[in-house]
Amino acid sequence: MALKIWLGDGLVDEHEAKISVFDHSLLYGDGVFEGIRVYSGKVFELKAHLERLFESAHVIRLTIPMSIEQMTQAVLATTEANSVRDGYIRLIVTRGIGDLGLNPFLCKDGKVIIISDNVKLYPEEFYEKGLKVISAATIRNHPMALPPQIKSLNYLNNILAKIESIDAGAGEAIMYNHLGFVAEASGDNVFLVKGGVVYTPPVQAGSLDGITRRVVIRLAKQEGIGVVEKDLTRFDLYSADELFLTGTAAEVIGVIEMDGRVIGTGKPGEMTKRLRTLFFKAAHS
Repeated sequence: MALKIWLGDGLVDEHEAKISVFDHSLLYGDGVFEGIRVYSGKVFELKAHLERLFESAHVIRLTIPMSIEQMTQAVLATTEANSVRDGYIRLIVTRGIGDLGLNPFLCKDGKVIIISDNVKLYPEEFYEKGLKVISAATIRNHPMALPPQIKSLNYLNNILAKIESIDAGAGEAIMYNHLGFVAEASGDNVFLVKGGVVYTPPVQAGSLDGITRRVVIRLAKQEGIGVVEKDLTRFDLYSADELFLTGTAAEVIGVIEMDGRVIGTGKPGEMTKRLRTLFFKAAHS
Protein backbone atom coordinates (compact mmCIF):
# COMPACT_ATOMS: atom_id res chain seq x y z
CA MET A 1 0.00 0.00 0.00
CA ALA A 2 1.32 3.43 -0.95
CA LEU A 3 2.43 5.71 1.86
CA LYS A 4 0.58 8.91 2.57
CA ILE A 5 2.96 11.88 2.60
CA TRP A 6 2.14 15.27 4.05
CA LEU A 7 3.07 17.82 1.40
CA GLY A 8 2.30 21.49 1.91
CA ASP A 9 -1.15 21.57 3.46
CA GLY A 10 -2.39 18.00 3.24
CA LEU A 11 -1.82 14.32 2.61
CA VAL A 12 -1.02 12.92 -0.84
CA ASP A 13 -0.04 9.48 -2.15
CA GLU A 14 3.73 9.01 -2.18
CA HIS A 15 3.91 9.00 -6.00
CA GLU A 16 2.33 12.47 -5.97
CA ALA A 17 4.75 13.88 -3.37
CA LYS A 18 6.95 16.06 -5.57
CA ILE A 19 8.73 19.39 -5.31
CA SER A 20 10.15 21.68 -7.96
CA VAL A 21 13.73 21.24 -9.19
CA PHE A 22 14.05 24.98 -8.47
CA ASP A 23 13.33 24.57 -4.77
CA HIS A 24 16.39 25.88 -2.94
CA SER A 25 16.33 22.86 -0.63
CA LEU A 26 17.40 20.85 -3.67
CA LEU A 27 19.63 23.47 -5.29
CA TYR A 28 21.47 24.55 -2.14
CA GLY A 29 20.43 22.35 0.78
CA ASP A 30 18.56 25.39 2.10
CA GLY A 31 16.06 24.10 4.62
CA VAL A 32 15.73 22.34 7.96
CA PHE A 33 14.61 18.91 9.11
CA GLU A 34 13.97 16.66 12.09
CA GLY A 35 14.10 12.89 12.55
CA ILE A 36 11.56 11.66 15.09
CA ARG A 37 10.73 8.22 16.48
CA VAL A 38 7.37 6.61 17.08
CA TYR A 39 7.13 4.07 19.90
CA SER A 40 3.98 2.01 20.47
CA GLY A 41 1.98 4.48 18.40
CA LYS A 42 3.22 7.50 20.38
CA VAL A 43 5.39 10.19 18.76
CA PHE A 44 8.39 10.53 21.08
CA GLU A 45 9.39 14.01 22.33
CA LEU A 46 7.39 15.69 19.56
CA LYS A 47 7.21 19.06 21.32
CA ALA A 48 11.00 19.20 21.77
CA HIS A 49 11.60 18.24 18.14
CA LEU A 50 9.21 20.88 16.82
CA GLU A 51 10.65 23.58 19.05
CA ARG A 52 14.13 22.76 17.75
CA LEU A 53 12.85 22.78 14.16
CA PHE A 54 11.31 26.22 14.56
CA GLU A 55 14.47 27.53 16.26
CA SER A 56 16.63 26.26 13.39
CA ALA A 57 14.28 27.85 10.86
CA HIS A 58 14.30 31.16 12.74
CA VAL A 59 18.09 31.32 12.79
CA ILE A 60 18.33 30.83 9.01
CA ARG A 61 15.40 33.25 8.50
CA LEU A 62 13.12 30.62 7.05
CA THR A 63 9.43 31.17 7.70
CA ILE A 64 7.56 27.94 8.36
CA PRO A 65 4.08 28.22 6.81
CA MET A 66 2.23 26.78 9.81
CA SER A 67 2.24 27.08 13.58
CA ILE A 68 3.70 24.51 15.97
CA GLU A 69 0.14 23.50 16.85
CA GLN A 70 -0.77 22.98 13.19
CA MET A 71 2.43 21.02 12.57
CA THR A 72 1.73 18.84 15.59
CA GLN A 73 -1.62 17.89 14.10
CA ALA A 74 -0.03 17.30 10.68
CA VAL A 75 2.58 14.94 12.17
CA LEU A 76 -0.08 13.00 14.08
CA ALA A 77 -2.35 12.84 11.03
CA THR A 78 0.47 11.51 8.83
CA THR A 79 1.46 8.90 11.40
CA GLU A 80 -2.14 7.76 11.80
CA ALA A 81 -2.74 7.64 8.03
CA ASN A 82 0.16 5.23 7.65
CA SER A 83 -0.73 3.13 10.73
CA VAL A 84 2.75 3.64 12.16
CA ARG A 85 3.23 1.95 15.53
CA ASP A 86 7.01 1.69 15.83
CA GLY A 87 8.72 3.75 13.20
CA TYR A 88 10.40 6.90 12.06
CA ILE A 89 9.23 10.33 10.96
CA ARG A 90 11.21 12.62 8.67
CA LEU A 91 9.97 16.21 8.90
CA ILE A 92 11.35 18.65 6.33
CA VAL A 93 10.81 22.34 5.64
CA THR A 94 12.11 23.59 2.30
CA ARG A 95 13.00 27.17 1.40
CA GLY A 96 10.80 27.07 -1.68
CA ILE A 97 11.05 27.83 -5.37
CA GLY A 98 13.59 30.44 -6.40
CA ASP A 99 15.96 31.11 -9.27
CA LEU A 100 19.49 29.81 -9.79
CA GLY A 101 20.90 32.59 -7.62
CA LEU A 102 21.55 32.38 -3.89
CA ASN A 103 19.04 34.98 -2.70
CA PRO A 104 16.68 33.07 -0.37
CA PHE A 105 14.22 35.94 -0.10
CA LEU A 106 13.15 35.45 -3.71
CA CYS A 107 11.92 31.95 -2.88
CA LYS A 108 8.22 31.21 -2.68
CA ASP A 109 5.99 28.27 -1.84
CA GLY A 110 8.21 26.60 0.74
CA LYS A 111 6.99 23.11 1.58
CA VAL A 112 6.41 21.20 4.78
CA ILE A 113 7.05 17.52 4.04
CA ILE A 114 6.26 14.78 6.55
CA ILE A 115 7.15 11.13 5.93
CA SER A 116 6.08 8.54 8.49
CA ASP A 117 6.83 4.86 8.04
CA ASN A 118 7.34 1.64 10.00
CA VAL A 119 11.05 0.87 9.98
CA LYS A 120 13.66 -0.95 12.03
CA LEU A 121 16.79 1.16 11.94
CA TYR A 122 19.48 -0.93 13.62
CA PRO A 123 19.91 -4.71 14.08
CA GLU A 124 19.64 -5.92 17.67
CA GLU A 125 23.15 -7.38 17.52
CA PHE A 126 24.56 -3.84 17.37
CA TYR A 127 23.22 -3.25 20.86
CA GLU A 128 24.33 -6.62 22.21
CA LYS A 129 27.87 -6.55 20.81
CA GLY A 130 28.55 -2.82 20.47
CA LEU A 131 29.98 -0.69 17.68
CA LYS A 132 33.46 -0.14 16.35
CA VAL A 133 34.17 3.49 15.53
CA ILE A 134 36.97 5.57 14.03
CA SER A 135 38.19 9.14 14.32
CA ALA A 136 37.17 11.12 11.27
CA ALA A 137 39.71 13.23 9.40
CA THR A 138 36.81 15.51 8.42
CA ILE A 139 36.40 18.08 11.20
CA ARG A 140 33.05 19.44 12.33
CA ASN A 141 31.91 22.66 10.67
CA HIS A 142 33.37 25.72 12.37
CA PRO A 143 30.61 27.23 14.57
CA MET A 144 31.22 30.64 12.99
CA ALA A 145 30.56 29.09 9.56
CA LEU A 146 27.44 27.09 10.41
CA PRO A 147 26.15 26.80 13.98
CA PRO A 148 25.99 23.07 14.84
CA GLN A 149 22.63 23.58 16.57
CA ILE A 150 21.00 24.14 13.17
CA LYS A 151 19.70 20.84 11.80
CA SER A 152 19.91 21.90 8.17
CA LEU A 153 19.37 20.02 4.92
CA ASN A 154 23.01 20.72 4.08
CA TYR A 155 24.41 17.62 5.79
CA LEU A 156 27.52 17.15 3.68
CA ASN A 157 29.91 17.68 6.59
CA ASN A 158 28.40 14.68 8.39
CA ILE A 159 28.12 12.64 5.21
CA LEU A 160 31.86 12.97 4.50
CA ALA A 161 32.58 11.63 7.99
CA LYS A 162 30.10 8.80 7.45
CA ILE A 163 31.89 7.86 4.22
CA GLU A 164 35.11 7.55 6.22
CA SER A 165 33.48 5.15 8.68
CA ILE A 166 32.02 3.03 5.86
CA ASP A 167 35.38 2.87 4.09
CA ALA A 168 36.98 1.73 7.35
CA GLY A 169 34.30 -0.89 8.02
CA ALA A 170 33.26 0.92 11.19
CA GLY A 171 29.78 1.69 12.48
CA GLU A 172 30.39 5.38 13.12
CA ALA A 173 32.97 8.17 12.89
CA ILE A 174 33.82 10.53 15.74
CA MET A 175 34.22 14.11 14.57
CA TYR A 176 36.42 16.74 16.23
CA ASN A 177 36.09 20.50 16.14
CA HIS A 178 38.61 23.04 14.88
CA LEU A 179 40.30 23.06 18.31
CA GLY A 180 40.73 19.29 18.40
CA PHE A 181 38.00 18.59 20.95
CA VAL A 182 35.33 15.92 20.46
CA ALA A 183 32.23 17.33 18.75
CA GLU A 184 29.92 14.47 17.83
CA ALA A 185 29.68 11.37 15.66
CA SER A 186 28.49 11.66 12.06
CA GLY A 187 24.89 11.13 13.18
CA ASP A 188 24.99 10.75 16.96
CA ASN A 189 26.02 12.45 20.19
CA VAL A 190 29.00 11.10 22.13
CA PHE A 191 29.15 10.08 25.79
CA LEU A 192 31.82 8.40 27.90
CA VAL A 193 31.84 6.92 31.38
CA LYS A 194 34.82 7.32 33.71
CA GLY A 195 34.79 6.42 37.39
CA GLY A 196 31.02 6.12 37.46
CA VAL A 197 30.50 9.63 36.03
CA VAL A 198 29.02 10.29 32.59
CA TYR A 199 30.75 12.89 30.42
CA THR A 200 29.62 14.46 27.15
CA PRO A 201 30.83 17.41 25.06
CA PRO A 202 28.89 20.66 25.43
CA VAL A 203 26.92 21.74 22.38
CA GLN A 204 29.36 24.63 22.05
CA ALA A 205 32.04 22.09 21.09
CA GLY A 206 30.22 21.52 17.81
CA SER A 207 27.52 18.99 18.55
CA LEU A 208 23.85 19.06 17.75
CA ASP A 209 21.70 19.59 20.84
CA GLY A 210 20.31 16.10 20.42
CA ILE A 211 16.84 15.30 21.75
CA THR A 212 17.92 11.78 22.76
CA ARG A 213 20.99 13.37 24.36
CA ARG A 214 18.72 15.58 26.46
CA VAL A 215 16.58 12.63 27.52
CA VAL A 216 19.58 10.51 28.52
CA ILE A 217 21.07 13.36 30.56
CA ARG A 218 17.72 13.88 32.30
CA LEU A 219 17.28 10.18 33.05
CA ALA A 220 20.83 9.85 34.39
CA LYS A 221 20.37 12.80 36.74
CA GLN A 222 17.06 11.38 37.97
CA GLU A 223 18.92 8.18 38.88
CA GLY A 224 21.56 10.13 40.80
CA ILE A 225 24.23 9.51 38.16
CA GLY A 226 26.72 12.34 37.80
CA VAL A 227 26.68 14.02 34.38
CA VAL A 228 29.37 16.50 33.32
CA GLU A 229 29.41 18.50 30.10
CA LYS A 230 33.01 19.40 29.26
CA ASP A 231 35.49 19.49 26.40
CA LEU A 232 36.78 15.99 25.68
CA THR A 233 39.89 14.87 23.82
CA ARG A 234 40.68 11.77 21.83
CA PHE A 235 42.70 10.57 24.83
CA ASP A 236 39.58 10.82 27.00
CA LEU A 237 37.69 8.54 24.62
CA TYR A 238 40.52 6.03 24.34
CA SER A 239 40.88 5.78 28.13
CA ALA A 240 37.17 5.71 28.99
CA ASP A 241 35.65 2.91 31.04
CA GLU A 242 32.71 2.98 28.65
CA LEU A 243 31.82 4.83 25.48
CA PHE A 244 28.35 5.14 24.01
CA LEU A 245 26.41 7.11 21.41
CA THR A 246 22.90 8.50 21.44
CA GLY A 247 20.59 9.58 18.65
CA THR A 248 17.08 9.29 17.26
CA ALA A 249 18.10 6.28 15.18
CA ALA A 250 20.78 4.83 17.47
CA GLU A 251 18.88 5.43 20.74
CA VAL A 252 21.62 4.40 23.22
CA ILE A 253 24.33 2.16 21.78
CA GLY A 254 27.67 1.07 23.21
CA VAL A 255 31.06 1.49 21.55
CA ILE A 256 33.57 -1.30 22.13
CA GLU A 257 36.47 -0.27 19.92
CA MET A 258 37.85 3.02 18.61
CA ASP A 259 40.69 3.43 16.12
CA GLY A 260 41.72 -0.17 16.80
CA ARG A 261 41.80 0.35 20.58
CA VAL A 262 39.51 -1.67 22.84
CA ILE A 263 37.26 0.47 25.02
CA GLY A 264 36.79 -0.77 28.57
CA THR A 265 36.15 -4.52 28.62
CA GLY A 266 35.44 -4.71 24.90
CA LYS A 267 31.71 -5.14 25.58
CA PRO A 268 28.90 -2.63 26.15
CA GLY A 269 29.35 -1.48 29.75
CA GLU A 270 26.97 -1.66 32.69
CA MET A 271 26.24 2.07 32.71
CA THR A 272 25.51 1.99 28.98
CA LYS A 273 23.10 -0.92 29.43
CA ARG A 274 21.47 0.75 32.41
CA LEU A 275 20.88 4.00 30.51
CA ARG A 276 19.60 2.10 27.48
CA THR A 277 17.08 0.30 29.69
CA LEU A 278 15.96 3.58 31.24
CA PHE A 279 15.61 5.14 27.81
CA PHE A 280 13.59 2.17 26.53
CA LYS A 281 11.20 2.47 29.46
CA ALA A 282 10.83 6.23 28.94
CA ALA A 283 10.21 5.82 25.23
CA HIS A 284 7.48 3.24 25.72
CA SER A 285 5.79 4.77 28.77
